[in-house]
Amino acid sequence: MSDEEQELIRSILAGSSEAFERLISPYGDRLFNTLAHILRSPEAAEDVLQDALVQAFVKLGTYQGKSSFYTWLYRIAVNLAFSYRRRDRPMISMDSQKSELGDEPISRVDAVDADSLRAERAEMLYTALGELAEEFRAVIVLRELEGCDYETIGNILQISPGTVRSRIHRGRMQLRDKLAPQLKQDPSTA
Repeated sequence: MSDEEQELIRSILAGSSEAFERLISPYGDRLFNTLAHILRSPEAAEDVLQDALVQAFVKLGTYQGKSSFYTWLYRIAVNLAFSYRRRDRPMISMDSQKSELGDEPISRVDAVDADSLRAERAEMLYTALGELAEEFRAVIVLRELEGCDYETIGNILQISPGTVRSRIHRGRMQLRDKLAPQLKQDPSTA
């Protein structure tokens, strides 16, 4: 966490809402785009983003600095997005489906299960990502989630592109090791 973020967090905890605005402003657009991809709806993404920001403000005192502020905020938002998706699944009346389609309703349990499975796998990935050492987590997030190239990552983190490649490789190996036992238990990956 940068010195500036630490100072902003201290100001927020002392009661400055302006400092909170400055702390989250660099992350709003990226977080919104991620949520829009997860939820497939800009309106839902906006709702979840606002909820995440409120939760982050309320829970800021619990932030321990073990991960970057963005990672902590990202985790709150993604968890809320998954909760939103589970909560807002549309209920389809069997009678309305029969009148609209003229057929007996077709079970869509497999489709719902596939969405749930994807959400569970994403949650496993984000949990495992959160367990990586900061040096590995940062390069993986910048490369895989933000789509940055090696040179850009090196510039952001002030390390060489060779170090970026090495950390990405080592981070991916650690993720694989963390996820392998869970994925072996999952019959759909066999």
